[in-house]
Amino acid sequence: MTDLEILNVSEQERQPVECWTRVMGYFRPYSQFNTGKKSEFNDRKWFLESKTSCECGMEKAA
Repeated sequence: MTDLEILNVSEQERQPVECWTRVMGYFRPYSQFNTGKKSEFNDRKWFLESKTSCECGMEKAA
């Protein structure tokens, strides 16, 4: 199936996607959030964590 064919699939043929996120130490589906939690989830700032370099002046142990 090509990308164009996938985009033109009818609503009845589509599969629902479940979004899970970590809340208070455990994973929970977004569909079970109450209105307030959904609002908080949508306000979250997403970021990519990058590697850091050790430029603190400390020598590596040999």
